[in-house]
Amino acid sequence: MQRSRKLLKNIGGILLPILIGVVVALLIRSTVFEFARVDGPSMQPNLQDTERVAMLKLAPIHRNSVVIFDAQGEDPNATSHINYVKRVVGLPGDEISSRKGRLYVNGKQLSQAYIGMSQRTTGTGDWTLQSLGEDHEWAHPATRVPKDHYFVLGDHRSVSNDSRYWGFVDRNKIAGVVKVPFWTGDKVARHNINRLAQK
Repeated sequence: MQRSRKLLKNIGGILLPILIGVVVALLIRSTVFEFARVDGPSMQPNLQDTERVAMLKLAPIHRNSVVIFDAQGEDPNATSHINYVKRVVGLPGDEISSRKGRLYVNGKQLSQAYIGMSQRTTGTGDWTLQSLGEDHEWAHPATRVPKDHYFVLGDHRSVSNDSRYWGFVDRNKIAGVVKVPFWTGDKVARHNINRLAQK
């Protein structure tokens, strides 16, 4: 009897920390961060297809933050829940335009040093928010980014399906901010994802 109690006590001493660890891990995953996978080439050269990244759920969103969001209800072609990874270019209230591969936010040119000239110019086009809304018949056209919404672009502009085509991303659709772990990607790409967000 005493041996059985001792055995149960030993088992409990092993299982309890494991159980606590599992519960803590699940809480962190559901509220703080989780790992996600990039699908497709739209964020090249900074994120690669199938690359694993961390998604911080509580991180603030700034201009140049790279975010993951549920595209269903944003992109009309996303008929089921599917996550997109894009870079935030426009914040609520911003006026965005593009001329000859240069992006302008509230009349000031936005640095795009995180991509090369071919990514900046190929497929980017010349536009304003108003012209995009008219050309693509957005459900909610606007001359500025609406309150609680963001304007997002993929880094690989010629292949990216982004805000140029279907409009703005609702803040409530954004699951988190992407960070590249130190053990993946190269130093420049990590910097271009992790360090460029502007308050």
